[in-house]
Amino acid sequence: MTKTFKILAALLTYPTAEIQEAVDDFLPLLKEEGMLPAAFVKRLNPIIAEYRERDLLDLQERYVLLFDRTRSLSLHLFEHVHGESRDRGQAMVDLKSMYEEKGLLIDSTELPDFLPLFLEFLSILPPAEALELLSEPAHVIAAVGERLAKRDSCYAAVLGALGQLSGPADAEVIEALRNEPDDDPDDLEALDEAWEAEQVTFGPGSPEDGCPKVSDMLGKMLDETPHQAMTNGGPDNG
Repeated sequence: MTKTFKILAALLTYPTAEIQEAVDDFLPLLKEEGMLPAAFVKRLNPIIAEYRERDLLDLQERYVLLFDRTRSLSLHLFEHVHGESRDRGQAMVDLKSMYEEKGLLIDSTELPDFLPLFLEFLSILPPAEALELLSEPAHVIAAVGERLAKRDSCYAAVLGALGQLSGPADAEVIEALRNEPDDDPDDLEALDEAWEAEQVTFGPGSPEDGCPKVSDMLGKMLDETPHQAMTNGGPDNG
């Protein structure tokens, strides 16, 4: 089990009390595993500090504003590739099948392309295989990371860490993503129009609970067996 992927998954998941209780262990575990260069681990200090210092409801509100109300920041990988086309549905089926073949069981209500869930999957694979798979959505990771950095968001450091692991993105694809509208979550009319727009054509084929819970994931941070995905407990973000 690769702890680095689990920790980055937790930091990209809807904030919960379980995460707040666990964040003090994140940086020591990342340093111990040594998958990320020290500079990228250090850049995670601000988001760790916010988990320690900010009210949980504030963290949750910010998360929803960023990732649920802003399509250009969506953590659903296929949203940036297939939009709402039929291709996205088949891609979901294929990805879920790949999870199951490798022994990761997910709740039927979870969307397989949710980035934290994808990272949970990578955590159970041999590191070399995991890094190869992570390179496939490198363009999405890079684009979302750039948009978060423009907002001075501490989440940009998490995407930056993933970008370091995924490697460079295809230049033409990342440029196409950069040219996509970066919507304003406060402009509700524009937001509705964006969600109704045609799919992108480039690239490879209750509020209290929020997105998939990570209590089990955090509880098993040091456990190598067995592999069960995060359980669903929140709103449909897809």
